Amino acid sequence: MGRMMEVQILGCGDAFGSGGRLQTCFYIRAAGKRFLIDCGTTALIAMRRFGVNPNAIDTVFLTHLHGDHFGGLPFLILDAQLISRRTAPLTIAGPPGLRQRLPALMEILFPGSSSVERRFALELVELEPEITAVLNDVEVTPFPVRHPSGAPSFALRVTCEGRTLCYTGDTEWVDAIIPAARSADLLIAEGYTAERPVRYHLDWATLRRHLPQIAPRRVLLTHMSAEMLGHHPDGYEAAEDGLTVAIR
Repeated sequence: MGRMMEVQILGCGDAFGSGGRLQTCFYIRAAGKRFLIDCGTTALIAMRRFGVNPNAIDTVFLTHLHGDHFGGLPFLILDAQLISRRTAPLTIAGPPGLRQRLPALMEILFPGSSSVERRFALELVELEPEITAVLNDVEVTPFPVRHPSGAPSFALRVTCEGRTLCYTGDTEWVDAIIPAARSADLLIAEGYTAERPVRYHLDWATLRRHLPQIAPRRVLLTHMSAEMLGHHPDGYEAAEDGLTVAIR
């Protein structure tokens, strides 16, 4: 069958619940590897809904530190300790500031939860711009984008089992998207609007103009506003909660 990567969408909504969609979370399976890209506040709900075992996840990669992209981590970590009885290590990798912001978030939501003794090792890794890290046999390269989040915001280029995907995260157009996504097997891109510019967010018309330079094999739009959800897909695939995309 050859190498294959499967991407299951556990959430593809924006921060405002547009279309009743869950918040950003992608679950990737490749050979024996299981990891998330982003972990929005509804991530654990989505795992229960779509039959994903939280204990199977080795690594969580984060694009940026907004609640709809990393707010699910306190729930995931607490579930691992109290409900799912996790014993395997969990690695969380994200932008500089992660080591401070995640414990702060945990303490706000569940006081005492950041310092409790756990049955599993929790490793926090801060990624450096344009430096490739290899975590649990997954290669990740972060590219700086433009989306204020109190810490750097990244597009992530992820390679595993010979397949490459890029997720833009949230950002207005920046030229760094070109090397981040060049020739990727799957480009998951924010498509907040069809043509209307929104500061710090990406519209489909702008991305489409640059696709010849990027040359991805497939384009999947996510994080769509209510306005964009009513737009008929014209040259892209539209993300849906629960959808699984196979990359062969």
